[in-house]
Amino acid sequence: MASTKFIPKRALLSNPSRTLSTTSNPPSGLKINSSRLWESIHQTCNQWGAAHRYGPHPEETGMARLTLTDDDAHARRWLADEVHKLGCSLQVDQMGNMFARQAGSLRSSAPMIAMGSHLDTQPRGGRYDGVLGVMAALEVLRTMKESGFRTGFDVGLVNWTNEEGARFPKSMCSSGVWAGAIPIEQAWDLRDIQNPKVTLRSELERHGYLGELACSSDPATGYPLGAHFELHIEQGPILQETGRSIGVVQGAQGYRWLKFTVHGRDAHTGTTPLSARKDPLLAAARMIAASNDIAQAHGALASTGVLQIPSNASTNTVASETTFTLDIRHPEDSVVHAVQDACLSAFGRIAAQDGKGVTFDWTLDTDSPAAKFDEGCIGAVRDAAEGLVGADGWLDITSGAGHDSVYTSKHCPTTMIFVPCRDGVSHHPEEYCRAEDCAIGTQALLEAVVRYDRSMVEKS
Repeated sequence: MASTKFIPKRALLSNPSRTLSTTSNPPSGLKINSSRLWESIHQTCNQWGAAHRYGPHPEETGMARLTLTDDDAHARRWLADEVHKLGCSLQVDQMGNMFARQAGSLRSSAPMIAMGSHLDTQPRGGRYDGVLGVMAALEVLRTMKESGFRTGFDVGLVNWTNEEGARFPKSMCSSGVWAGAIPIEQAWDLRDIQNPKVTLRSELERHGYLGELACSSDPATGYPLGAHFELHIEQGPILQETGRSIGVVQGAQGYRWLKFTVHGRDAHTGTTPLSARKDPLLAAARMIAASNDIAQAHGALASTGVLQIPSNASTNTVASETTFTLDIRHPEDSVVHAVQDACLSAFGRIAAQDGKGVTFDWTLDTDSPAAKFDEGCIGAVRDAAEGLVGADGWLDITSGAGHDSVYTSKHCPTTMIFVPCRDGVSHHPEEYCRAEDCAIGTQALLEAVVRYDRSMVEKS
């Protein structure tokens, strides 16, 4: 998801640490297997979803592993096999969310401390957005298992369904259902953006991922979590520009996704004067340009990612209808709403501007309010980062993108860990995170979870 630049809360230094501290062993006494982590990322990507090659090396491709495609189903089955090898229990809920659980020494019935992200990608995405978080969680569980290390409380892994919202257009979809923010019937009825005959539910059923467990944080019916830690590439340039290895995420900015349909009338382009036209594509173009100007005036972001006209449109015919999306983002919810209101007002004026004018209607597809993460989880990540890369190797940061952690933060203590990605590029085939940054982030994830677990044991 798109990111924007924020001023870090910590002072920027010119010679930051970019390697793991060698002055002491990690407090957990554990060390992740960075080669195994790297291999897991790229073997699974090579097998299921690799696309859009940009270089000669096997890992130099992007990804097109959309939610509940055959490739996604293969990756899910691989993940299920791997967690079963570790002795984890695995449950799948009615949205296909996968919950793998590793027992702690206390044998407590309390909800597990989760490490979560997603395996689905954009159609022209990369190998790290979401994928790194799931593979890192798996590597943490593998490291604990082979070392004979046990946390006090249960820990585990979550693979959230349809985080990207690329195939079924609602981002963070299944974590939203889990959090009670999205009705499950609405989510089940989401249509494949290319084939409206296919629903999210029909694909869950086709692949055997329509679980019996309620998709809910309610302990009586669903799968509550004790905490949620998510490792993710930054999707922006701040860590790279400041030379930092770890971003300690304080929260995420708010955003709204809207879909507009502009209605006009078919007309011959050579015989219909401008004054007699109802041109929805022209109006949509003016609306999109206006949204950008309005967002800039508010210090916000507004973007259109999808623009559609009927498939039977032709060069010498004015289109009958145009549909476009609008993504509005800002760290303050009030600004997001102000931009939306200003856009709707401007669009009304634009609709009457040319020829005989057009009409339009709109829907709100996604509403993701700004999120503030848990201080206890943040403190665990901050302590882990300090121990691994030193005081100059990390910074506090706010996410410009939405993540499943936004929804989990409403029901359990949550935070995220960011690692740099090359040039801040994401949602693009050339999205890239260095092997050493993947390893540092995964080690930080392990250390943060161990610290958080110890703090919970002390309180129990």
